[in-house]
Amino acid sequence: MKQLLLYTITPTLGLLRNYIKYKRCKFITFMRTPLVYFFFHSLFCLMGYRNIVWRTLIFERWYFFIDKSIISLWNNDYLKNKDKYIKKYGLTYKNDKKVSFKD
Repeated sequence: MKQLLLYTITPTLGLLRNYIKYKRCKFITFMRTPLVYFFFHSLFCLMGYRNIVWRTLIFERWYFFIDKSIISLWNNDYLKNKDKYIKKYGLTYKNDKKVSFKD
């Protein structure tokens, strides 16, 4: 029972965050986390590890962190959002190579 509760917290909070931020709920986005949980949980069971629930929770977060970082690099998100960052954080660019913060 405790395991099921731990496995439902992250997807539910993610669904809530997406609704608050984007005003939409996508079932496929919601189901990504349980599918990754299933993969890691099964893998750790087959390998005979202990503390499988905690390992699964940690590895799922690491997986999505790396996944989203790679996608962001691939899509060149920083350059696409550069003007937004200049306005939001008060950044100044010198020769487009150095970044400094306004005090």
